[in-house]
Amino acid sequence: MTVNIENEYEGELNLPYEKIIEEIVLAALDYEKCPYEAEVSVVLTDNANIHALNKEFRSIDRPTDVLSFPMCDYETPADFDRLEDDAEDCFNPETGELLLGDIVISIDKVREQAESYGHSETRELAFLVAHSMLHLMGYDHMEDDERIVMEKKQEEILQSKGYTR
Repeated sequence: MTVNIENEYEGELNLPYEKIIEEIVLAALDYEKCPYEAEVSVVLTDNANIHALNKEFRSIDRPTDVLSFPMCDYETPADFDRLEDDAEDCFNPETGELLLGDIVISIDKVREQAESYGHSETRELAFLVAHSMLHLMGYDHMEDDERIVMEKKQEEILQSKGYTR
């Protein structure tokens, strides 16, 4: 597994973000029984930068907490079997790893939401990584039934690693 973490956040970051990110990426892959070694890129940034990305890629003119940029398309969430048909698009030719995609997280939002929800920044960062990993594996939450499934999976991933509210 390769987790590329780029910390672009210019403020002080007093949490073991690399450990949290790597642990939750692996937990999400294990939870969904991904049969491949995978590669994920995670960028930590601030509200200004994620606002610009949100406006550019989603036409939403405000900061958000996390953006997910999946590399593969899934007919059914976490249906990894079909990905071999698109091997040239979904796998790194040098390593053979499944290219899941990119995650961008606003540390400003991690702080705001941790305070708002009454839990730690550690738990909030873990939650956003789990949430985004599910997006990278084809899950969505546009419909209520999808949201319920995704929320249950997020909570189970977090609980498996001891990240509780």
